[in-house]
Amino acid sequence: MNDILPPKPKKKKTIAKAKRSAKASISDIAKQVQKAKDDYHNAQKKLKNKKEAIKKADNVLENKQNIVVEDDLDIVPPNVKEAVKEQEVIFEPNEGPQTQFLAASEREVFYGGARGGGKSYAMLIDPLRYCDKAKHRCLLLRRSMPELRDLINHSQQLYPKAFPGAKWREQEKEWRFPSGAKIEFGYAENTTDVLRYQGQSYTWIGVDELPQYPNPDIYNFLRSSLRSVDPEIPVFMRATGNPGNVGSTWVKEMFVDPAIPNTRFSIDIQTPVGNRSITRRFIPAKLQDNPYLMQTEDYYIMLASLPEVQRKQFLEGDWGAYEDAAFPEFNRSVHVVEPFDIPKNWHRFRSCDWGYSSPACVLWFAIDFDNNLWIYRELYTQKVVADVFARKVLEMEHGEYIRYGVLDSSTWARRGDVGPSIAETMITAGCRWRPSDRSPRSRINGKLELHKRLSVRDKGDKKQPSLFVFDNCINLIRTLPLLPCDKNNPEDVDTHTEDHAYDALRYGCMSRPINPQGNGFDNFDRNKIFKPADRVFGY
Repeated sequence: MNDILPPKPKKKKTIAKAKRSAKASISDIAKQVQKAKDDYHNAQKKLKNKKEAIKKADNVLENKQNIVVEDDLDIVPPNVKEAVKEQEVIFEPNEGPQTQFLAASEREVFYGGARGGGKSYAMLIDPLRYCDKAKHRCLLLRRSMPELRDLINHSQQLYPKAFPGAKWREQEKEWRFPSGAKIEFGYAENTTDVLRYQGQSYTWIGVDELPQYPNPDIYNFLRSSLRSVDPEIPVFMRATGNPGNVGSTWVKEMFVDPAIPNTRFSIDIQTPVGNRSITRRFIPAKLQDNPYLMQTEDYYIMLASLPEVQRKQFLEGDWGAYEDAAFPEFNRSVHVVEPFDIPKNWHRFRSCDWGYSSPACVLWFAIDFDNNLWIYRELYTQKVVADVFARKVLEMEHGEYIRYGVLDSSTWARRGDVGPSIAETMITAGCRWRPSDRSPRSRINGKLELHKRLSVRDKGDKKQPSLFVFDNCINLIRTLPLLPCDKNNPEDVDTHTEDHAYDALRYGCMSRPINPQGNGFDNFDRNKIFKPADRVFGY
């Protein structure tokens, strides 16, 4: 009987499903059409670039144009590429940092370190990148005119070969290129000099020997003149320099400290239209990067013969080396290491220098079986009350077994307060501490203990210190090499400087002093120390 019943009508659900399927198909088709359009535009752009590269190569073959940086040769035909390479090469960057500097795409790049690394010559080459465009405007600065003269002399040998037809105008101190582009050479010794560039518009600004300026005022003023009216010309800020000058500290804080060398990092900026950022990079320079100066050992030997601090600055490019540094032993390449998983059987503890208006710092330590200390984490904060601070510490060490904590003993003082002390507040919140040593010579002894830890000593078949810092402890690494000695007491550090991370480090080191009789907490001869009262029963 069911065979003769009329078919059931389709449900509305089936119709709605079919509509959704049709809409999805239309959406897929629209995406495919948009993708085809994008592919077409990309292909047109590549074709345009290829035609421009071939045209440039033809100009080279006809001796109408020379090549400075060979970044367009990869897209031209092989026969043209070989013909172009047979032409005279005016400049070819050294492998390594010089090539990285010229290829950098970040907004602001600082290329600095040891002397003789080829930094100044790279500054002459970099602004040529867009000199084939009429609206390209460049400014290359030194602190004084006599220092600028050497750069001008080198440019007069290079620029006419790179761009035939380029003219040097002595009165204006600028190069004018056939395209209409300009490279201006200037100087600015103080803020009055830099006002000459107020209201000007530059697509590229370079400052040679930036650390010669005692503060960032001139650099920041120049940044306000960096802008482009041509979307095809990006804007760049470039600088070079060596450590050991009056402005080394602020340059180090701006470029060297924020990230691992040769790594891009961003500076976030709040704007009315939302969060924006600018990119920066620090490229370290070494004398070994310059093959021309390394052909003979004369210059290397001369730099190596300088006093320790100057040798570190000029030969090794060490930004943490200072004449009056409290800890000249600290060497980033020796004491700073990449993070790794701490073995579970290493003892762990923490130490803290407390502050509310001033920064508060907590350092976490691990002890290996050779009694070496490894600082593997830091907390550096400000204007956080004690109970919230304690909860933050416990949150950061969740899941770890911390054997003890050392806290500045002054936090136990009541100082006329009605309620519990800062230390009691933290302990009540579950973050337990013991007071640091506050004996009369505690600061001097702590500094001496740190000297012992930082010094490189013979350990079996190798030489190494007894203290290492993970590179994520950025504030300890930033402030420790900058600490000066106290002028009234050279055996102590200047307490008016940013010594919060140092104090936390000192508390931790004094809680685990180096044992002159042995190396590790389990490295001893039990047979010489433990003697049972009864040799038969063993007690």
